[in-house]
Amino acid sequence: MKVYESIVAVEKAILVLIAGFTVYAVGLEMLVIIAAKSVKLTDLLLLFIYAEVLGMVAGFYKNRQIPITIPIFIAITALSRLIILQGKEINAVNLIYESGAVLLLALAAVILRWNLISLQSPPPSKDDDS
Repeated sequence: MKVYESIVAVEKAILVLIAGFTVYAVGLEMLVIIAAKSVKLTDLLLLFIYAEVLGMVAGFYKNRQIPITIPIFIAITALSRLIILQGKEINAVNLIYESGAVLLLALAAVILRWNLISLQSPPPSKDDDS
């Protein structure tokens, strides 16, 4: 049991580091935004990614599990940010691949949510009147 407790302690320490580094990265990004005196969509998407990472860490502390949809949302946001950062110079084929990846991730999130809802909902009751 000592090994398990050690692994859990290391896991918690890593999660605290991830949260701390994420907050630090948010602070640095905000300093860059303030120094530039402008906020771009890519900046907002990056801050959203940081917020989702913090939400994932908090969710893990609260429930001892990470909902699979959170990393999917992070991936969608990161791909969207990549598409925006590439701008008009992007190769059309790459844009199709990246957009297709966003679509697949969105479909995966919908399917996972639908399955989760159907698993959590009570089975339909059978009426005795039939």
